[in-house]
Amino acid sequence: MSQVSDLAALTAELRRLSVEAGAMIMSHYESGLEAARKEDDSPVTAADHDAEHIILDGLHRIAPDIPAVSEEQAAAGHIPEIGRRFFLVDPLDGTKEFLRKNGEFTVNIALIENRTPVAGVVYAPARERLFYGYGPGEAYEQTVSPYTNDAIVGSSPPRHIAVRKPAADGLIVAVSRTHRDHKTDEYLNLYRVKEFLVVGSSLKFGLIAAGEADLYPRHGRTMEWDTAAGHAVLASAGGSVTQLDGAPLLYGKTERGLDNPFFVARGG
Repeated sequence: MSQVSDLAALTAELRRLSVEAGAMIMSHYESGLEAARKEDDSPVTAADHDAEHIILDGLHRIAPDIPAVSEEQAAAGHIPEIGRRFFLVDPLDGTKEFLRKNGEFTVNIALIENRTPVAGVVYAPARERLFYGYGPGEAYEQTVSPYTNDAIVGSSPPRHIAVRKPAADGLIVAVSRTHRDHKTDEYLNLYRVKEFLVVGSSLKFGLIAAGEADLYPRHGRTMEWDTAAGHAVLASAGGSVTQLDGAPLLYGKTERGLDNPFFVARGG
């Protein structure tokens, strides 16, 4: 098998896991939950832990030789030794949005090879939007209910997605619902902006990949599991995620605790 076909098969398994985790998250979403606080004062719920358990068990089953770094395990101090290939998992990206019940939360799973995301899935179960990519020209979106019997068939066939060329009258910029700051606004003064899309979680990467937005700058702290899956999807759709100076955004940065420098995600 070629590398692309291998990644396609693996990504199909990641899609299944993301939808299974999404179903668990939605069961909590509908019943309501209280949040606890982690050491960094960010919220965590039983949905985060239950979804993580599903994903890590599944990854161990389908790829037992590839270590997985996942947000809640990392928060508890459990980070495996990583090498050339590893998974990055955010079982519930956008816990604040989950608690606000606005639907803007995602399940993120990515495969990293040689410090670069080569395959990724971003699933927004409340929106039934599943984005995935596994190489140049191999970016897709699919409508998938978290209650489906088949995550691959979904509710509609997958469709190719690709970034768009920005319109002459200005950019559509995706900005964080909870993390927008003065530095971001200063950065955006460099551009002609016609519209802001205020969106939580990794949905911002998906919107750019699908040609619904053009730019997402981030001047706050993020962790590698926050961005890797969206990065993979956007790169597959023809976009890019770089540091502000244009240098590549790389992964496996153990020397800085797996956090990211400031970055910008761009479409065409």
